[in-house]
Amino acid sequence: MATDNALNRFKKGGVLMAIAPHEQLPDHDRPHRLPDAEPVSEVRRARNTPPWWFALPAALLFAFVVLVPSVRGVYYAFTDWDGLDPHFSFVGLDNFSELFRDPDARQAIWHTLLIAVSITVIQNALGLLLALGVNSAIKSRNVLRVLLFAPAVITPIVTAYLWRNLLGPDGAVNSLLSAVGLGSLRQDWLGSPTVALWSVVGVIVWQFAGYSMVIFLAGLQSVPKEVHEAASMDGAGPVRRFWSVTRPLLAPALTINLMLSIIGGIKLFDQVYALTGGGPGHATDTLSTLIYKDAFTLGEFGYSIALAVILTIIVAVVSTGQYAVLSRNERATS
Repeated sequence: MATDNALNRFKKGGVLMAIAPHEQLPDHDRPHRLPDAEPVSEVRRARNTPPWWFALPAALLFAFVVLVPSVRGVYYAFTDWDGLDPHFSFVGLDNFSELFRDPDARQAIWHTLLIAVSITVIQNALGLLLALGVNSAIKSRNVLRVLLFAPAVITPIVTAYLWRNLLGPDGAVNSLLSAVGLGSLRQDWLGSPTVALWSVVGVIVWQFAGYSMVIFLAGLQSVPKEVHEAASMDGAGPVRRFWSVTRPLLAPALTINLMLSIIGGIKLFDQVYALTGGGPGHATDTLSTLIYKDAFTLGEFGYSIALAVILTIIVAVVSTGQYAVLSRNERATS
């Protein structure tokens, strides 16, 4: 019933109490005012803020092991330091200008780019063909995938020493050529200036084509079967389906493979040095092998560090430009 003494109801401690208006509550029954709570947004922000100090030891280690030596290395590129003598002179840009006067350095740059481009083209073309093959319905596809990928898990230096024996003058490759009646093709594959570089390229492609295959295979298996079925119903043949349906959808896998191949080719050192040592002469020298020789054989650390700076710039420019172009093409085909 509506009266002047209508009761206001509120919840206190889970119990509903009826209180008349203007009626004073005893102190022990009066509800206590809670202190103002911290704004929820600030609490949430503080809770979600990562504890950066946990990363401090790793950051200090990275700075000590990577950043400080890198900065000092760039400084030494402008000196004539021999790696041992604490007394050295500042020579300015002489080490960098020597790069353009040194025929061995120019040849090493050419070999570096040639190997990188050759590996990128051949390895990815072969990897794509292998991926298309093992993606079919053949019964032995799982075994073939394992066998083709197996060389990629072997340490590069072990692979290089293995192939150095196989490609030697009395190695298994020449013995096999003689056994099948192709003895006229026998030669010192790693000792001939005309074929040594391509032998190095062949060894690297043999080892990492399976790696490219796996990346392409992941891209192929992400293509919906319904898309291929619809294209087949429209009368598209295998080649047309690949070019119009599969190829655009492989853009992410192609981007990854090209980036890994060309950067790995530019920085290549292990296999080249183990296979040929940069020889015969300088026939297979790359920037990486020349840097090693100048530093640890000739003691020209200042000049070798200048070469390393040039190599770093080449890798940065090529990788940045390649990523920009491939990303734009990937967006255009998506």
